[in-house]
Amino acid sequence: MAEKHDLTIEEMSDKYFDVLKEIGNIGAGNATTALSTMLGTRVDMMVPKVRLMEFKEVGTTLGGEEQLVAGIYLVVNGDIHGSIMFIQKKESARAMVQKLMGMPSEGDDFTEMELSALKEIGNVITGAYLNSLATLTNLTIYPSVPDVCIDMAGAILSVPAIEFGAISDKMLLIQTDFADDVDLSGYFILVPDEESDAKILHALGF
Repeated sequence: MAEKHDLTIEEMSDKYFDVLKEIGNIGAGNATTALSTMLGTRVDMMVPKVRLMEFKEVGTTLGGEEQLVAGIYLVVNGDIHGSIMFIQKKESARAMVQKLMGMPSEGDDFTEMELSALKEIGNVITGAYLNSLATLTNLTIYPSVPDVCIDMAGAILSVPAIEFGAISDKMLLIQTDFADDVDLSGYFILVPDEESDAKILHALGF
């Protein structure tokens, strides 16, 4: 019989998946509260959908690999290592930035100020998810300074795919539907390396 730390995320049980859903629920709840405070408006949240997916499936989930999206990318260090991303369709990202800045965007491209605002929003949202993971696992997790990019979904997803594809072809995708008067939905993606998978599982009692 395999020891606990030999189990990988690909081999996880239904019980572990339920725990991942709980992490998604808590993280999304924290993100909703943080967004409400940040945007100065009520933000509603649907129950998040948690899925374990292959890299090649994620682009389709986002609306196709050519779908224009905003991606906030961070590297995770500490007790676990890997990468995390928060991805929104470009229209949702623009709506969120407009709410934060209190002014409409001019033109199709994001200005430097808007990209900075988007980076801060992504920082708050990914921080909410990481805090829920750290709380439930009692692991120390340090996120890097975020990078932000506006591009086609396929291009943005190629970053973690190249960096961690040799370790795992799976990623944990949490779809979170935020809304007030407009759709602010996004996707939180966690790609831990193989050793970190084992640490998360072990910390959760598997």
